Amino acid sequence: MNTQTRPILSMAFFLTLASSACADDWPQWLGPKRDSVWRETGILEKFPEGGPKVLWRKPVNVGYSGPAVNDGRVFVMDFVPKEPLPKNNPGKRAKAPGIERVLCLDANNGELLWKHETELTYEISYPGGPRATPTVDSGKVYTFGAEGHLTCLDAAKGTLLWSKNLPEEYKTKTAIWGYASHPLVVDDKLICVAGGDGSVAVAFDKNTGKEIWKALSAKQQGYCPPTLIEAGGTRQLLIWHAESINSLNPHTGELYWSVPLASAGGMSIATPRQLGNYLFVTGITVKAVLLKLSSDKPGAEVVWRGTPKMAVYPVNMTPFLENGHIYAVDSTGEFRCVAMEKGERIWDSFAPSTGSGKANSATAFVVKNGDRFFIASETGDLIIAKLSPQKYEEISRWKMLEPASEAFGRKVVWSHPAFANRCVYARNDREIVCVSLAK
Repeated sequence: MNTQTRPILSMAFFLTLASSACADDWPQWLGPKRDSVWRETGILEKFPEGGPKVLWRKPVNVGYSGPAVNDGRVFVMDFVPKEPLPKNNPGKRAKAPGIERVLCLDANNGELLWKHETELTYEISYPGGPRATPTVDSGKVYTFGAEGHLTCLDAAKGTLLWSKNLPEEYKTKTAIWGYASHPLVVDDKLICVAGGDGSVAVAFDKNTGKEIWKALSAKQQGYCPPTLIEAGGTRQLLIWHAESINSLNPHTGELYWSVPLASAGGMSIATPRQLGNYLFVTGITVKAVLLKLSSDKPGAEVVWRGTPKMAVYPVNMTPFLENGHIYAVDSTGEFRCVAMEKGERIWDSFAPSTGSGKANSATAFVVKNGDRFFIASETGDLIIAKLSPQKYEEISRWKMLEPASEAFGRKVVWSHPAFANRCVYARNDREIVCVSLAK
């Protein structure tokens, strides 16, 4: 070997090592691009006998809020009740006094770095903690509590930078299931679903909390997170409230287009999903629509609306769209594959959702990595599987958490995990766990 080439080859070797060691973050709902895709490499193909290595477990209290992971820190919300929580009664509000917390943990060992606390009383159905996943951006973490307390905190120190009480400020009432829409950062704006007259969607200056614009009115604001897409050569902000799916200019709040889609009980929940020029929006009791987005300007036309024997209608999970097909859990528990163009059901399986049979509002969280998927089942199992129009192919399964929340008479895990640092970070109502998924 020419001795002059050795330094070059050595440098290339170390650069390769540095690149392979670079870890991705999961700083918000559905990951860095809000698309349910985990792009890290070097991930195990199947679980070893006895399960993957648990790096740490730390106690937390009740909550549906998923963790966010950024810059060596894990952010998660919980609720510490002052008295035993009332029994869950679907559709009935219940009072629960306690402390809503934002916790910041060291991603390497789970040690508590700081916490932020708000004392309040929940008056919602299923008062078992906050719903929304924190959003981390530019050294700040934005959290949205179940009663509409919006906070901006210094991500490193936990210092409160600004806060808003959205029901108070916009003269509205917390929806019966609580505030659940994950905050979205678009450039210099933080966009939230607030509710009220002319303020279903509100954009704040992400640094100061000053209102920039507000838009839309509806009897109920729903629970669906603000979603950013690009179509017709334009970035569009999607807001699905209880009456319609709406496209707005994210910079001004100007309405581009609106398509009626009334949700049952105000339960517009699932994140709208885009695949090419198509947009799929869905919810319980046969409320689904496939839209074709205009290619030359902001616009949409209805391709089909759901019927009882077609499509799929999840409650609180997010569908995954790929190669002309929709993968999602129906409200009765079936994990379905649906041909997107016509809404035709191709196959279904209970294996990745309930594990056995039908169940009300069943859930699973689906994240793609490479050519396979990691599915966090409501049973507490983490599953590696391949999804195709031909079949559901399970590769490996491991019990990650014990179901600790109650829903319709069964124990469930209803919190979306985070995938970062070649690990999965997941929580139930008792603990948060970090598990290595490195090959």
